[in-house]
Amino acid sequence: MLKSRRHVAGLICAGTILLTSSACGTHAEPSWNSFNGAANVKSFPVPREANKTEQTSGNTELDYVRYALPGIKEGDDIPEPYLNEIESWGWKQRKDDSGASLVFEKGNSIVHLTVHDGYLIIMVPSQTKKQAIQGLESKK
Repeated sequence: MLKSRRHVAGLICAGTILLTSSACGTHAEPSWNSFNGAANVKSFPVPREANKTEQTSGNTELDYVRYALPGIKEGDDIPEPYLNEIESWGWKQRKDDSGASLVFEKGNSIVHLTVHDGYLIIMVPSQTKKQAIQGLESKK
């Protein structure tokens, strides 16, 4: 009887270790094949593996959401499957981007995508800032 209890306990521990290690392994690299709408812009895709860690609330000047995404690196290019997905959702990347963020447009909406080590940020400028940016661009 005592031996069978130890055997069951050993199996439970082994199962727990396998579940824990396989769960950790699934978050090492994004799959880039499954997406949800961003919390602040439902029409902008975010990898399903990304976990929302921070979001502004009540701030009219800045609307952003930070997503933890293990495996993504600031110095790397955004993976082609993600860029293709963004485009398939109707967003067009501005080719004159400069700086750390990529800017995407869809109709009158603008989204800034910034990639950092282990996380990304989806930011939407306020309506007033969007109008000022568009006004400056039309003067060029």
